[in-house]
Parts: sequence; C-alpha cells; structure tokens
Amino acid sequence: MPESVDINEKGNLSYPTSFPTSTDVFPQKRRLVSHYRTHTGEKPFACDKCVKKFRYPSKLAEHRRTHTGEKPYACDICVKTFSHSSTLAVHRRTHTGEKPFACDKCDKKFRCSKELTRHLRTHTGEKPFACDHCDKRFSDSSNLAVHRRTHTREKPYACDKCEKIFRKLYDLTRHRYSHTGEKPFACDKCVKKFNDSSNLAAHRRIHTGEKPFACDKCEKKFRCSNDLTRHRRTHTGEKPFACDHCKKRFGDSGTLAVHRRTHTGEKPFACDHCKKRFSDAGNLTRHRRTHTGEKPFACDKCVKKFRYPSKLAEHRRTHTGEKPYACDICVKTFSHSSTLAVHRRTHTGEKPFACDKCSKKFGSSSALTQHRRTHTGEKPYACDKCVKKFSQSSTLAAHRRIHTGEKPYACDKCEKIFRKLYDLTRHRYTHTGEKPFACDHCEKRFNHPSNLAVHRRTHTGEKPFVCDKCEKKFRGSNDLIKHRRTHTGEKPFACDKCLKKFSQSSTLAAHRRIHTGEKPFACDKCEKKFRESNDLIKHRRTHTGEKPFACNKCAKKFGNSSALTQHRRTHTGEKPYTCDKCVKKFSQASTLAAHRRIHTGEKPFACDKCEKIFRNLNNLTRHRYTHTGEKPFACDHCEKRFNHPSNLAVHRRTHTGEKPFVCDKCEKKFRESNDLIKHRRTHTGEKPFACDKCLKKFSQSSTLAAHRRIHTGEKPFIVINVRKNSDVQKISPGIAALILERNHLSAIYVRKHTFIGEASSSTFNLTWITKNKSSMCQSLCALQLLK
Repeated sequence: MPESVDINEKGNLSYPTSFPTSTDVFPQKRRLVSHYRTHTGEKPFACDKCVKKFRYPSKLAEHRRTHTGEKPYACDICVKTFSHSSTLAVHRRTHTGEKPFACDKCDKKFRCSKELTRHLRTHTGEKPFACDHCDKRFSDSSNLAVHRRTHTREKPYACDKCEKIFRKLYDLTRHRYSHTGEKPFACDKCVKKFNDSSNLAAHRRIHTGEKPFACDKCEKKFRCSNDLTRHRRTHTGEKPFACDHCKKRFGDSGTLAVHRRTHTGEKPFACDHCKKRFSDAGNLTRHRRTHTGEKPFACDKCVKKFRYPSKLAEHRRTHTGEKPYACDICVKTFSHSSTLAVHRRTHTGEKPFACDKCSKKFGSSSALTQHRRTHTGEKPYACDKCVKKFSQSSTLAAHRRIHTGEKPYACDKCEKIFRKLYDLTRHRYTHTGEKPFACDHCEKRFNHPSNLAVHRRTHTGEKPFVCDKCEKKFRGSNDLIKHRRTHTGEKPFACDKCLKKFSQSSTLAAHRRIHTGEKPFACDKCEKKFRESNDLIKHRRTHTGEKPFACNKCAKKFGNSSALTQHRRTHTGEKPYTCDKCVKKFSQASTLAAHRRIHTGEKPFACDKCEKIFRNLNNLTRHRYTHTGEKPFACDHCEKRFNHPSNLAVHRRTHTGEKPFVCDKCEKKFRESNDLIKHRRTHTGEKPFACDKCLKKFSQSSTLAAHRRIHTGEKPFIVINVRKNSDVQKISPGIAALILERNHLSAIYVRKHTFIGEASSSTFNLTWITKNKSSMCQSLCALQLLK
C-alpha cells in the first residue's frame, strides 16, 4: 500500500488507480478512497477557522457550523434546530418514540445505531479506544476525546452568556439551561421537569424502582451508571481526579470541581429567595427547599418526607437497621459513609478543618461551621412556634419536638422513647454497659466522646468556655449555657403538671418524677431507689466509702464535686448568691432558694401522708421518716441510727470529739455549722428573724417561733410535773394517747423538777412521746413508760 498520496499538476489530490486486495468491497470508488484514509490517517480537509482537520468534506462542513452557529435542520414538531441532518433524524424519534435499533443480548432498544453500538460493549466489555497518555481505555471515542482533555486541560466549549468554558459540548448545553431556565424533559409520572434526558431517565427509575446497574464486587444496585462508577471506586480506592492547588484527590470530577472552589472562593450559584450563594448547584437546590418547604422524597415505611434523597436513604436504615459502613480499626459500624469518615479521625487524631478566628481544629467540616457561629453569634434556624433561634438545624429539630411532644426514637430493649437520636444512643449504653471512649491519662472510660473531652480537661485544667457577663470559665459548653441563665434568669423548661419552670431540662425531668413518683435508679447494694442518676452515684459512695474529690487547702475529701465546691467556700469565704429582697449572701444556690421562700412564704413541698408543707425538699424527706420510722444511717461506733446523713455526721463527732467549726472572732469550736452560725451572732449582734406582729427581732428561728405563740395564745405543750423525791411516775401508752387526742397534740413533753419554771434550763429533761410511737420512747429522767 502506498505510504503517501500524490498531488497532480492542478493541485488536486491524486490517489492510486488500484489498491491491494481486501475483504472490504465498496460500490463506489470515492467510498473506497474515503476508507483508504482510515489506514493512512490522512485528513486533507482543514478548517480555516481553527487547526482542526477532517477525513471527509462532509465532516468539515458540519464542523464549520460550530463556528458559524448555523443550524439548518429544523424539527417540524418543536422549535429545535440542528446542525446535522442525522441528529435531526434521531431527535424526531424522541417525539415518535421510535427505537429501531434492538440489542440481540437483552430487550433494550435504541433510537440510533451509535447508542446500540455503545450498549453492545456493555455486554462484550470491549473498550477499543485507548488513551495515549495513561492506561485508560474507553468503549466510546467521544469519551476518549473528553478524557484526553483532562491531560491537555483543553476546554473548547465556551458559553456565550458568561465566561465559563467546558470540556464537553454536553456540559455546555446543560450549562446554557442555567441561563435560560429551560427544562425541556418532563416526567410523565409527576410534574417534575429536567434540563437533561439522562436526568429524566434516572428520575423515572425513582417511580419504577428500577436499579439496572449492579456492582460486581458486592450486591449493591444503582439507578445511574455514574453512581455505579463512583461506587466501584470505594472498592478499588481509585481517586483519579487530583486538585492542582493541593495534594487532595477525588473519586469523581464533580467533587473535584466543588473542592477547587474552596481555593478560589467562587460561589457561582445564587439563591433567588435570599442573598446566599453556593459553590455547588446541588447545595443551591437543597437550600431552595428550605424556602419552599418542599420534601419530595417520601418513606414507604412511615409518613416521613425528606428534602434530599440521601436523607431518605439514611432514614430507611432506621427501619432496616442496616449499617453497611464498617471501621477497619475497631468493630464499629455506621449507617452513613460520612459518619465513618469522621469516626476514623478519632483513631488517627486528624483534624483537617481549622478555624480562621482561633487555633481550634475539627474532625469534620460541619463541626467547624458550627464552631464559627460561636464567633459570629449567628443563629440562622428559627422556631416557628416561639421566638427561639438556634445555630444548628438539628438543635432546632430537637427543640420543635418540645412543642409537638414527639419522641420518635424508641429503645428496643425497654419502653423508653427519646426526642433525640443522641439521647437514645447514650441510653443504649445503659443496657450494654459499653464505654468505648477511654481517657489516655487515667483508667476512666466514657460512653460518649463529648464526655471524654470534658473529662480530659480535668487533667489539663483547660476551661475554654468563658462567660461574657462575669469572668467565670467552664470546662463544658453546656455548663456555660446553664451558668448564663443565672444572669438572665431564663427558665425555658416548664412542667406540664404545675406552673414551675426550670433552667435545665434535666432538672425538669427530675421534677416530673415528683408527680409520677418514678424512681428509676436502683441501688444494687440495698433496696433504695432514686429519681436521679447522680443521687444514685452519690448514694453508692455511702456503701463504698469512696470520696474522690479532695480539697487542696486541707485534707478533707468528699463524695461529690458539689460538696467540694461548697466546702472550698469555707476557706475562701465566697458567697456568690445574693438575695434580691435583703442584703444576705449565700455560698449555695439551694440555700438562697430556700431563703427566698422566707420572704415569699412559699412552701412547695407537701407531705403525702399528712397536711404538712415545707420550704425545703430536705425537710420534707426528713419529715417522711417520722411516718415510716426509717433510720437508714447507722453509727459504726454505737447502735444509734439516724434518718439523715448530716445527723449521723454530727453524732459521730460525739465519739471522735471533733469540733471542725471554729469561730474566727474567738477560739470557740463547735460540732455543727448551725451552732457556729448562732454563736457568730453573739459577736455581730445580728437578729435576722423578725416578728411580723410586732417590732421584735431574734437571733434564732426557734426563739421567734416561741415568741409568736405570745400573739397567737397557742400552748402546744402539756407539762407533767414529777416531784423530786417521789417514786417513779408511770404513764401507760393508753393515757398518753388519750392526752394527745383530746388536746389535738402531736407530742407530750415531760419535765422533771419540783417547781416548774424556777429551775435553770440545764435541769430540764425532756421525753418525746409520739402518738404512733409511744412504746418506743425512752426515759430521760427515771420516768418509766409502760410497754
């Protein structure tokens, strides 16, 4: 075969008059000449507008139309025009539905022979077009041409409306629709329209449920071939698309394009409802639904609808329990690949997302976004039921359930339901006992990474959360939020049984158990049950004797951190809680709350056995023991028992002789803090208890109570005299009960002395005879009670 083609005297191309024998036969010599160029590679027809050359004059004519924009072939059914007659012929079949080209391997049919040829290669696996820059092969020449441009970076297709250029004509066509807004492809099942036929085809499969593209490595199926291609890279680990600004690589070109905008800062997609701009068209589409409220993706198991298909797919796993993404370092599995990616960073310690305002780094972009709002104060998510705003959409969703009462997360081990998935996850650990997050400073383990993070700060001393009203610092953000309410007085959590409001949800939950009587936290050492888990933890230490909280000023240790905090104030003298009715200050918030009730007269704690009411829950608890007779706190030195740990603590000092409360004015020491408080008033002259009938004031509440009886005329005590030299006086339980009943009394005081009222107070000996417990009374003055 000749290696070249001659040019005759007239300048025309001259071909040989004879060709080697071949199996190919052509009806006309010109077709043989054209075919001959496929062997020689000759392209004699050059474009005078660009450097492109062609084998055939018809191809040159078609190419020139890309410069002139000429489209001489018009569709007689719609307004579309085309530059090639063959393209018009294929287009007409979109109207007629004709698909004359059938695959002999499957039932598929196609509008044009090219589509059939490409399709047949999906059966044969043939990829005849190889890239001369890398090892890649393609089943279609157009795909190869587009691929080569990833090496050459050529983008020959320019938009005439803006400055954008594209590698593919297809991409330019789709981009033009963003200017015109045209969506010519309509779904016949719903009202949706699309700017691309492939998007319509993929959308139709949502209605049919068809997933024709199957992974040969696993059993997953996909609606789109692109989704399958991307999925395969999760098996191969291939990331063919590299960023030219940094070293990152990506599994698909779209993700790379979006990533590049993080370097350029470009956000070409603008919302027409607000001023927000986005670097990704998909993000704009999703954002628009926040304005329209559209939720086009419905769950077929329940009534829930979602804005995004990914959220629907994630939601479906709550029904199936599927967790297809497994960590290769630990045994954890996840329902979302993104959650797995973030989880892996807990092993590697990687925090690739850095805040540009401070030095903090984060393991996920969403955590960085949320953190930035702590600097800007932005709260873009508003509740439509109340005036509250939130910095996170998930917090808003959880808040809305306070209004609706919805608790969609149910425990499969017990009957508990929760508003937040986070709360359910933490609750499940109470069944499994699992604590997967270990402290690297000590042996403690935790069931949540946030608890571990807060705990670590006890080792480092770090307190990164600062109150902007005072100079207090906190280890956890929740502690700061709770503290701020002490300044604002905000109490956002209301009880639906009574009018009480609370500053913390946990306090409300504990309060509700007062109404229900529920005590879900049981001690495994004794039969006691508690309303709050913290009370159970503190109680357990009464069995173990553990006191993990030590004072750094003295040798004292405490069973809980709040007791240590309160104790430290005995050293510093700090009293941060001030009464707004008088000038009194207190070292504890609970003491202030109880004190305020002196001003208001409120007694919110009622006994369910009798009609007594109390200012303090502590007093009610102690009172209840008078009904049950329970004395759970035993002295380890003698046989005495007490109904309150503080009474036991004071009693123990009678054995040890300890008097830890020292007056700073003189050298007197006392066993009880109350005795010290009363004693201090002898120095200060303070008389805080005032009579509301006259102007008298008293230094002790008991003296005020006795004084008030002068005004009321009340005489609640019956005095039985016992002569000094008489025999032992005997009173039967029946007589005692009769005295109580007739005089409407709850007790009898017996005083031994010859002359009532003339002896000093030190000679008075009292015996308490209760109506229900008279047989248990003991004589203090040789007065014997008959049993």
